[in-house]
Amino acid sequence: MNHKFTNRLIKEDSPYLLQHAHNPVDWYPWGDEALEKAKKESKLIIVSVGYSACHWCHVMEHETFENIDAADVMNERFIAIKVDREERPDIDQVYMSAIQLITGRGGWPLNCILLPDGRPVWGGTYFRTEEWIAQINTIADYYEGQPDKVIDYANKLTNGIQQSDLVSMNQEPAIFDKKQIDKVYAIWSEQFDPIAGGLDKSPKFPLPNNYQFLLRYAQLSSNDHALAHVKLSLDKIAFGGIYDHLGGGITRYSTDKLWKVPHFEKMLYDNAQIVSLYSEAYQKFKDPVYKELVYETLNFVSRELTSEDGAFYSALDADSEQEEGKFYIWTKKELELVLGEDFHLFADYYNVNRKGYWERDRYILCRDLTDEEMAVRHKISIEELQNRISRSKLKLMPVREKRMKPGLDDKILTSWNALMMTGYTNAYLTFGEEHFLHIALKNATFILNHQLRNDGGLYHCYKTGKSSINGFLEDYAFTIESFLKLYEATLNDKWLKEANSLISYTLEHFYSHSSGMFFFTSDQDKALVARKTEVNDHVMPASNSTMAMNLFILSNHYNRTDLKDISRQMLHNVLGDVHQYPSGYSNWLNLLLCHCYPFYELVVVGNQANKIISQTHSNYVPNKLIAGSLKESKLPLLKNRFKKGQTLIFVCENKTCEMPTTQVDVAQKLMNIEL
Repeated sequence: MNHKFTNRLIKEDSPYLLQHAHNPVDWYPWGDEALEKAKKESKLIIVSVGYSACHWCHVMEHETFENIDAADVMNERFIAIKVDREERPDIDQVYMSAIQLITGRGGWPLNCILLPDGRPVWGGTYFRTEEWIAQINTIADYYEGQPDKVIDYANKLTNGIQQSDLVSMNQEPAIFDKKQIDKVYAIWSEQFDPIAGGLDKSPKFPLPNNYQFLLRYAQLSSNDHALAHVKLSLDKIAFGGIYDHLGGGITRYSTDKLWKVPHFEKMLYDNAQIVSLYSEAYQKFKDPVYKELVYETLNFVSRELTSEDGAFYSALDADSEQEEGKFYIWTKKELELVLGEDFHLFADYYNVNRKGYWERDRYILCRDLTDEEMAVRHKISIEELQNRISRSKLKLMPVREKRMKPGLDDKILTSWNALMMTGYTNAYLTFGEEHFLHIALKNATFILNHQLRNDGGLYHCYKTGKSSINGFLEDYAFTIESFLKLYEATLNDKWLKEANSLISYTLEHFYSHSSGMFFFTSDQDKALVARKTEVNDHVMPASNSTMAMNLFILSNHYNRTDLKDISRQMLHNVLGDVHQYPSGYSNWLNLLLCHCYPFYELVVVGNQANKIISQTHSNYVPNKLIAGSLKESKLPLLKNRFKKGQTLIFVCENKTCEMPTTQVDVAQKLMNIEL
């Protein structure tokens, strides 16, 4: 194509930045060239942050950044910088904090005006063209007329950013008990939606880590109310329009309270965590719907988001043909034409009726009845029902595949790949599919071969054969977590050692001895106006909460009190804030469960160790780690436990072990499992 405009973004790898490479705006990528130019010319900076699957980012691009009048103002009066938030979450964190302080809310696209040195002075999210032009002209005029006032405000705002997530070392004695968790649950449960599950508000995000904690808490505390809420929420998510019932995979969130109308983008991190959650939930509930969701989601990831070398792509766009959700929705006429005599059953099954109606004679597929209920309604067997629904799906998928597909963000992020690796490993441990483990191992090998540097650090991003961007704390936290899970699945201590090496690197380059927490950025990165500490669990667990759990697990594997002490201190530092926002601390609460309830070390040694460990996943035991070996090992949990010709199971708690057994059911009873 011949383009009238081409800017510096044409040289970038990010699909999001490349989407803006032919805007009339003279965009720069974040870097020295743009920042030095702003200082040299004493110009304010516009930094605009988004991501490729963001619907409103696309809208603002088409409305405003492709508009000549808007571009002229931006080019004449500012230095304009585009940032892919997924490539540079550190930049996004800093200026999102600014936007939230300025406006009281956040979101994407994020648009912020900065002083030439990077201190923010003004910002917001989505703007219509006329409003945008007026606002940025006003800010530029004010800066030219009263620069001292703008600089004074920037100083105050920057100080607010630096203080916004400041965590102090808690010097009081650390006391962890069950009552703390019970109180937090009581506060949290007041926000539950008793009809549709989740929180009683819209929009609704899946937030897998929330339900992972609630499920574990329900199991350990025998809390039937919590258990019922988890089951309700998982059922409603699995049946809702937020789940792609034809192609598998979860979308980012539901715009309504009923999980019906999705925001149609599909993110790798959501699907990774939803696989882990439903795999764990299957161990508890044995619900075949959960198994189907896991298998269908992994089929989607394999089909749409997996590269030939075993890496995982980042996302699928919400839009196709510049229309949100067009790839996924159906009209009755389309369905009748494809399905023929099966249409009426399919339409009833997936609510191609008033309940599933969206807009303009189009429907979102969603369920509200189980297969058992639906079979009774139609007076057919469950087997016939499932065969006819499967047949209908097989007819519809080729038709859908002929549509213009949503855009693919094919950059590869270490942190999100690690989450997906964990998802595959958890699915393997639950369902025993060797194929899932093979994919997880292939991805782990990719990370070691391409994203792990010779100095022991990680790269954050990979695209077109090139590794780039120094890794952030999330890359280390999720990779360590995934390697620990791979060790449990394979008993290959290579993965335990790799996790331990990454812990050492992270302690050296990210840890703050003054706060007892980890910075999000390495001490090797160029400084921004604030060095942030990520504490709150959101759509992904916080990098600090994940690191605290990793330190706890590794401290048990290696008998290292120093790691356990750091983990305890991290939890102690944040515990006082949990009651204010319980759902934002769910992963911290997972760690608190490990301190307040029995935490088991399940150790299996002998040539049948892998087989026995697989059998132990037939029942749900949340508070445990697994260690094992097929031969003699010097690892602290395995040392002097190998007996030739036998496979022995040791159940230990707080460095005290029961007598070894050869029977899985005996070991499970020792972990207080009702068989």
